[in-house]
Amino acid sequence: MCRRWFAFASVCLLWSLPSAHAGDKGWTDLFDNNMAAFKGPHGEWKEVADVELDPKNPRKFEPKEGKGAYYNGAKGRTNNLFTKEKFGDLEVHLEFNMPKSSNSGIKFHGHYEIQICDSFGKAKIDGSDCGGIYPRALAKPRYHHIDKGVPPLVNACKEPGQWQTLDATFLAPRFDKAGKKIVNAKLVRVVLNGKTVHENLELLTPTGDRWNNPEMAQGHIMIQADHGPVAFRNVKIRVPAK
Repeated sequence: MCRRWFAFASVCLLWSLPSAHAGDKGWTDLFDNNMAAFKGPHGEWKEVADVELDPKNPRKFEPKEGKGAYYNGAKGRTNNLFTKEKFGDLEVHLEFNMPKSSNSGIKFHGHYEIQICDSFGKAKIDGSDCGGIYPRALAKPRYHHIDKGVPPLVNACKEPGQWQTLDATFLAPRFDKAGKKIVNAKLVRVVLNGKTVHENLELLTPTGDRWNNPEMAQGHIMIQADHGPVAFRNVKIRVPAK
């Protein structure tokens, strides 16, 4: 086990943080081709040029007609997005924008969530804040947390209405030939708005109410869209080079 982990960790050090710039190779934009990378139906998701805060209600968006970004509709509650393809290890780069008090997230394998939400200005933060690893929870008798998750190292969240960036390198759990997990999933590094919020973080279990579910070597990417208005652009993924 120790030798396996040492080899695994050594490989981790060779992988760099994603930087999805125009000259980089190997990136796939998940929102290209009218969201063809995601399972349907897509609900109220709509392509727009940009979004701005509604001057009459800071909890809502005013979309700008055009192309280049997607938002989850006027109500801010629509279908969560799941990729058609399954992935193991993965690098992710995305830009997001949300109004006041809104909430979203990206889940690797549909199981391990990096929280995306409005945490601007909060002094005391936990895993339910922006850039955090979402707390474990129980769904019954009503949904409630059973821990505080893993807080980001710093609160790097910008003000509502501003575009923000999230970069992450995720390593899937490893299993032996019998299917027993021998290495936990890991976030090599997570950067929110240019600030490191997690580094070499083992994910002992899935998050939210999935924490007791079986883990897997590959899974779908999920983008949450049913907890309030959110917009995304430049949502890019790449399998890390080994």
